[in-house]
Amino acid sequence: MALSTEDTISPPAAPARQAPPTLPTKQLVGIIGSLALAAFLMILNETVLSVALPAIMVDLSVSAAAGQWLTTGFLLTMSVVIPTTGYLLQRFSSRSLFIFALSSFLVGTLLAVFAPSFAVLLVARIIQAIGTAIVLPLLMTTTLMLVPVHKRGAIMGLNSIVISVGPAIGPTVSGAIVNAFTWHYIFILMAPLAVVILVLGIIFIKLPSHARKIPLDVLSVVLSALAFGFLVYGISSLEHAADNLLVTVASFAIGLVSLALFIKRQVRLTRVGKELLNLTPFKTRTFTFSVVMIMIAMGTLLGTIVMVPIILESGAGFTTLSIGMMLLPGGLAQAVVAPIFGRIYDRFGPRPVLIPGAAMLALGQWMYVTVDSETALWMFMVNHIVFSIGLALLMTGLMSSALATVEPRLYGHGSAIFTTGQQLGGAIGTTIFVTVMSLLAGSKMEAGSDLAHALFSGAHVAFIVGAVLATVGLVISPFVKVDKQR
Repeated sequence: MALSTEDTISPPAAPARQAPPTLPTKQLVGIIGSLALAAFLMILNETVLSVALPAIMVDLSVSAAAGQWLTTGFLLTMSVVIPTTGYLLQRFSSRSLFIFALSSFLVGTLLAVFAPSFAVLLVARIIQAIGTAIVLPLLMTTTLMLVPVHKRGAIMGLNSIVISVGPAIGPTVSGAIVNAFTWHYIFILMAPLAVVILVLGIIFIKLPSHARKIPLDVLSVVLSALAFGFLVYGISSLEHAADNLLVTVASFAIGLVSLALFIKRQVRLTRVGKELLNLTPFKTRTFTFSVVMIMIAMGTLLGTIVMVPIILESGAGFTTLSIGMMLLPGGLAQAVVAPIFGRIYDRFGPRPVLIPGAAMLALGQWMYVTVDSETALWMFMVNHIVFSIGLALLMTGLMSSALATVEPRLYGHGSAIFTTGQQLGGAIGTTIFVTVMSLLAGSKMEAGSDLAHALFSGAHVAFIVGAVLATVGLVISPFVKVDKQR
């Protein structure tokens, strides 16, 4: 689909504190609502296969290592596309990007419905990821461009529901669907929702603005793809590093060298206004700390969401439906508290939101450290609620704080960096949790332990790692400050 440059949402060449354009309330709600619904559906899709993966493996006759590529391939695509969105948000209109993103997601979803083989299903997931990578930065950038500063916390609180609740209830949704139907229905039910959201966006997203015809630096795109693609692949392959040590080391080497060259080139191109991704936001301590904290938050979230179903199903014998229902209250708690603390952020700033949020996230992870194969399911639910409320507070405060320090002309770049941090954090966290659990569980089973004891022993150490990381986030949280005059 061709992308037009009409009514673009590109950053205006205006003073750094230019007021957002005044729009009728109905149109503003329609724009933010359409983007939020799109982002929610796409983020939900990111983790929706976690519980359904065993059924897919059986149906399509693939191994666990191959099946994991449905998640790895999705993350790889996201990591390659997201760094380019800083450029895309300036070059194309919000309407065009929205239509392209939803169309891509819809095509991928329909392809997944009828996928006759694993290879086709993997391609479908990659196409879905392209749309997801565009919508997330578009949501944040549009919020910054259209919502007045004194109301951003409340709106970012709603946006945080999209980013944090989606992954949390993904296993619940897939568990219920797989329990009642087949995994195909996950995508069958998504398709009409995507069509409805696409229509809403076409109706409401109309933002007259000036297009910016800026050149695309192809070498920067290549370096970005190599850097983030190989880093995510290297992270994802750590679990099997013992079997493919050379591949893992080579992936990290290529990724790190490419990243260094990418950063050097962006700094040089920024001086002449031709950069693919402007790294200037990192000069602000609040932005840098916020990116570090969001990586910790997303890492512990996705690591927990992936590992808990494994130990409860394989180690404790619970059904996918019961596991999904156990995770649901945590997602609902996030939906309740995020808007409330968004308004608190607007009134009192980031600290009353971020510090309690980081404390509850760390507390939730330390509570998970205490679980074993005899722990009741309701105790897992309590742990997850505490953890989820902390996550909701963090997501609300971090998105608002990080992007409040960014000049309007760099909103697109700031959103792209922040979203890239989320995805890298998620990939790193998932790999750390699963790798630690798998390695320790394997050694326990070799020593004669049963499967349940081995899995929970491995999970115990993985949760300790997550709890330590969350505690680091708690230490950093008081240093996130925002100039109230911005």
